[in-house]
Amino acid sequence: MSEPRANFAIQALRGTSQVFFMENALTGAVFFVAMAYASYVSGVWATTIGAAVGVVVATLTARLMECDDESVSSGLYGFNGVLVGAALPTFIAASPQLWVYVVVGAAASTVVTAAFSATLTARWSIPGSTGPFVLTGWLMVAGAYSFGGLQVTGDTPKLPTDYVQGIVAIPAPMELVEIFFRNIGQVYLLGSWISGAIILAGILIASVPAGIAAICGSLVAMVVAIAMGADPAAVTQGLYGFSPVLTAMAVGVIFLNPKPKVIIYALLATVVTVFVQGALDVMVAPTGIPSFTAPYVLTMYLFIAPKKLLAPHPHKPVAGHMVHDDGTAGTGEAPAHPAAH
Repeated sequence: MSEPRANFAIQALRGTSQVFFMENALTGAVFFVAMAYASYVSGVWATTIGAAVGVVVATLTARLMECDDESVSSGLYGFNGVLVGAALPTFIAASPQLWVYVVVGAAASTVVTAAFSATLTARWSIPGSTGPFVLTGWLMVAGAYSFGGLQVTGDTPKLPTDYVQGIVAIPAPMELVEIFFRNIGQVYLLGSWISGAIILAGILIASVPAGIAAICGSLVAMVVAIAMGADPAAVTQGLYGFSPVLTAMAVGVIFLNPKPKVIIYALLATVVTVFVQGALDVMVAPTGIPSFTAPYVLTMYLFIAPKKLLAPHPHKPVAGHMVHDDGTAGTGEAPAHPAAH
């Protein structure tokens, strides 16, 4: 359990790590290494800078709002902000107005996180997770179309009839390896497979069971997407795998006690997420906004809602799955507070 008032930098790094449910500053630092590598390879640093701005602004906003100290210290008010900060520069061209947009969006994500906590979590005991990021991201990207100072560069609007089925083919072995890691890296909107490998290493630093769940989620997503004949370009980019990775971790390890029936339940949830990914991609395409992690959020909400039937573990990782920032073993549990991831 985190101390009530950790160093601000530690809080921000924990917020970065909480994107994958971890409460570990070292893991958060490793995630930034992954983002920096992707930026170095592409030559575009806006995503990494935006992520840094997002987590700082979101965490600072939570402090100014006097949100629960323990939740803030655990990084539970920072992870949606870091995702907003990474997403907006990915889909909106760089400009002075964009950075104002990033700051406002990150601050708003903290307010939305608190709102989700006071409603969804308090009433139904369902963690908000990246739901605030999805809602904030959708509103900000859609709103950008209305402002001349902002230029949306990603996800050109298209109708369901515009989708063309690709040729179903099994990728070469090395390409499968790259897809496997991109599935993980795309949670942070990173197209570099090496960045995905770095992120997986960061997860394993904090929790081996969570890392195994991420591995299984990526493999299942890849197999299902290829077997069902999903768009080869999207599969290759890892766009069918990032939400299933989060679902496998959330349902299989984080929010339910791992046991045989929960593992089967998590497998079902992961497969369903692949199908929901395809559905939501088509549904949001005409609006010109990305689906973000909405497939994970929707599936996780539905599969966690009946958790009383599955020996629930309320709002925090299973004891013993984390390592604290000082290297000592412990529960690594997020506080049983409405803001829980």
